Amino acid sequence: MTTALRVLAFVLLAAVAGCGPGEESGEAAASCAGAVRYENRVYLPAGEIGFTVGERLGTAEIPECDDTPGDSEVTIPHGTTGVYAVEGREPAEAVAVGDTAAGARLMEAG
Repeated sequence: MTTALRVLAFVLLAAVAGCGPGEESGEAAASCAGAVRYENRVYLPAGEIGFTVGERLGTAEIPECDDTPGDSEVTIPHGTTGVYAVEGREPAEAVAVGDTAAGARLMEAG
């Protein structure tokens, strides 16, 4: 599976798993799905569209993720992906990640 597909899988798993506020307690649910680590910062998928990808900055780590213990089919393996600047934003607040600049998705520091 390509890194871009892994990132997309993270985002889809987060949506399916309901990685937002907890339905039963009203508290936020902790989730690793969709996260990447770059320069000691964790970035999470942003719903924003219409951003411009800039120069390649380096490589981000996709940490292994198992948000549903006991279900081995949804475990996300450790991997890496390219990191790109986002025009008009500092890398400390947002980057784009993907195998190519054209396929990169916006991620914001969490």
